Amino acid sequence: MAIAAGNSGRILVVDDQSVNLRVVGTLLARQGYEVISAGSGEEALQRYVETPPDLILLDMMMPGMDGFDVLAALHELGPLQVPVVFVTAAHDRDLLLRAFDAGVVDYVTKPFLPEELLARVNAHVGLKLTRDRLERVAREREELVNLVAHDLKNPLSSVVFAAELLRSGLCKSERIPRYLQMIHESADDALGYIRHYLESQAEAEPREEDILLERADLGETLDWLLQRYEMQLEARGIRVELHPPPVPAQVCIHPRVLRQVAENLVTNAMKYAPGTELLLSARVGAPGYWQLIVADRGPGIPPERQRELFKPFVRLHDDAEDNGLSSGLGLSLAKRIIAGAGGQLWYEPRRRGGARFIIELPEAPSPAFA
Repeated sequence: MAIAAGNSGRILVVDDQSVNLRVVGTLLARQGYEVISAGSGEEALQRYVETPPDLILLDMMMPGMDGFDVLAALHELGPLQVPVVFVTAAHDRDLLLRAFDAGVVDYVTKPFLPEELLARVNAHVGLKLTRDRLERVAREREELVNLVAHDLKNPLSSVVFAAELLRSGLCKSERIPRYLQMIHESADDALGYIRHYLESQAEAEPREEDILLERADLGETLDWLLQRYEMQLEARGIRVELHPPPVPAQVCIHPRVLRQVAENLVTNAMKYAPGTELLLSARVGAPGYWQLIVADRGPGIPPERQRELFKPFVRLHDDAEDNGLSSGLGLSLAKRIIAGAGGQLWYEPRRRGGARFIIELPEAPSPAFA
């Protein structure tokens, strides 16, 4: 039976006989596997913790910690996600049943045929790697759904806000065109977010023309924030203090992505700091960087919550009135997005009370002219 070379996967081989370790290790290495050897149960546990394998070939009968002791110790470390194949010279049926009850997925008897050992290893490693890939795809899909759902919340909230005012019949007639414009622009942003995520999933590598577009102007971003949320800020009694950059400032990030992150910070201020003032500012940061700042005069973040601030599904305040829409994902996603663009996002408490969030991004290089 021929076994194709070129496999991938990491195998922990545990046997107290150095000859067996050498023979099995050489056989597996020739098939493309990464082999980790352990001559005792104690060493096997150490290797497992240091470098988790994709399969364990475990000798059943060893002095000191035998195979059953090793399995018990592995289960104590947490749920065992790695298939274990026992290698044994015993043919005792009760012993093999005990091994399966302990969590073994298969066994090979000594002396073994190389083709049989490789066939069993290939099968179980292949299943393990396939399961890992499926779990990774499921996590990525879940993350994408969470991301899209969260980022659609802000533009759709603007649509609902403007639509409710128009339906109420209480808004001033001269403001009706502005509310209609808000509905149109917010809906367009929502479609833009969906298009952006679909394109990012479809393309393995960003296109050159897309990379050239990834230049966001901080002054334009601040103007957009003020225009988009002017009505909602006014409705919540929030006064805006705008400090544009002293000189034209462009940073290395797509304009829509920067707006997406910045509006998350603004909407947080709207929820947690009504009736106060909101600072929107841009300034020079570290050498080669610019900063965009969103700061309010609300209650700030309690010191005991600051360490958890950028963790997923952590809310700023438990008593926030968010109509059940807050998922606690905003700051976590924002930090990850900014880090992906080569920047940083952090929080600082303000003197005299309030929260200050700072986005720092690398300055975009001057465009080359032919």
